[in-house]
Amino acid sequence: MVTLRPNHLTAIVDHARAAGDQECCGLIGGTIDGHSQSVYRLRNVAVEPLVSYEAAPEDLFAAQRQMRDRDEQLIAIYHSHPRAVDPTPSETDVRLAYYPSATYLIVGLAGAEPAVRAFQLLANEHRWQAVEYNVSDA
Repeated sequence: MVTLRPNHLTAIVDHARAAGDQECCGLIGGTIDGHSQSVYRLRNVAVEPLVSYEAAPEDLFAAQRQMRDRDEQLIAIYHSHPRAVDPTPSETDVRLAYYPSATYLIVGLAGAEPAVRAFQLLANEHRWQAVEYNVSDA
């Protein structure tokens, strides 16, 4: 289970809001037991950023290098669905899920308050399963 620090959850939601109508994306590095230590904002270079995301390769490699330098594991990948109230993975999200061991967080911004949902890919079944995540300073 992923445990996010409150300031990390705030940083993710802030990134989604800053991206406006376009999807944002990023990585979360942390400990082997799933506690977040760093949030890495990545630029979305997708051809259609209003409905999809693709991390800029140089941002992705830089974040992975920083994680290695900090002895962090990739614990989660996040992106936004700006027009979703209760976000769920799209068909594109399933097709482009290259890190099946990571938790995927999706931020929906269409409701009165942002909604952040977590999912795990069931790779053998080509589908997602909703999972819980914690928010804690511990």
